[in-house]
Amino acid sequence: MGTDRVARAFIGSFTTAGGRGVTSVAVDEVTGALSPLGSSDVLANPSFLAPSADGAVLYAVGESADGTAAAFDIRGEAPRLLGEPVSVRGAGPTHLAVAAGHLVTANYDSGSVTALPVRPDGGLGPATSVLAHHGSGPHPDRQQEPHAHQVLADPSGRWVVSVDLGTDSVRVCALDAETGTLRLHSETALRPGAGPRHLAFHSAGRHAYVLNELAPTLTLCRWDAERGTLEPLHEVPVVEDGVSTTTTTYPSEVVVALDGRYAWAANRGHDSIAVLALDAAGEKARLVTTVDCGGHWPRDLTLDPSGRRLYAANERSGDVTWFDIDPATGIPTRAGSIEAPAASCVVFR
Repeated sequence: MGTDRVARAFIGSFTTAGGRGVTSVAVDEVTGALSPLGSSDVLANPSFLAPSADGAVLYAVGESADGTAAAFDIRGEAPRLLGEPVSVRGAGPTHLAVAAGHLVTANYDSGSVTALPVRPDGGLGPATSVLAHHGSGPHPDRQQEPHAHQVLADPSGRWVVSVDLGTDSVRVCALDAETGTLRLHSETALRPGAGPRHLAFHSAGRHAYVLNELAPTLTLCRWDAERGTLEPLHEVPVVEDGVSTTTTTYPSEVVVALDGRYAWAANRGHDSIAVLALDAAGEKARLVTTVDCGGHWPRDLTLDPSGRRLYAANERSGDVTWFDIDPATGIPTRAGSIEAPAASCVVFR
């Protein structure tokens, strides 16, 4: 079987902290085990990755002061740069998503979102639009200015959503597929000082869950794709009572089960994975338990395509650990790990 037909995942990492860049790994579909195939360190700090719809190209941000994005051909064992990295005209890009024929990046340091056209060969063209965020929050160190941390397309494909830690808000944008122009459509304010970092949509597409980095909580929201609006409902904790007063916890990523019954959140500092049970409507959540993340500082948490396993990218312990999920309880059990220095994310194609 050719390598382009093997089940594949990709690990991003911080090259300035000893990471290998973008690493391609084979996935054992029976056990979930990962086996490294090849790496590319030509792009500095490819901290977040996103595959193309056909799985032939992988996109990466270059998280540095002169922020860039790059495309990789991933049909071979080692990722191969597809054209030169392209400037995002913003600083410190931390996240990216493919939407409306464009690659969109969230630029943390400059507090902006950028759109770059995807060319017919999968490569990237020069930026067509940069949308600057505005505002601040009450935290004296982390919220003096905007910090766009995540960007993603909503389930309907109509909107691009960006989460800003610095302004305690979520923005909904329209992206013109023809011109590549980003236009602000609506903005939703969350609790001041919460520091929203990442968002995940419920499988039914009518609710979204915003994970807050500065307060270890999850904000449940109602999502209206017709109107392009997000309505906060309430917050729930992602660590047990008392933990936030004894251990500084910085939640990083939230994922939702394919059947919508559970959500999981990665907690840096507490070094855990929170298990939250969702009600049938997706409007209420209850913290069931937390389990050890298998390492230190879980920067990213990913659900595999089957929905049966979770993968934690533990940045400071330098590993990716995977877990089998109990379908009855949603509780993950550690099943294995591989070395991955300065790991920052895991994505499946």
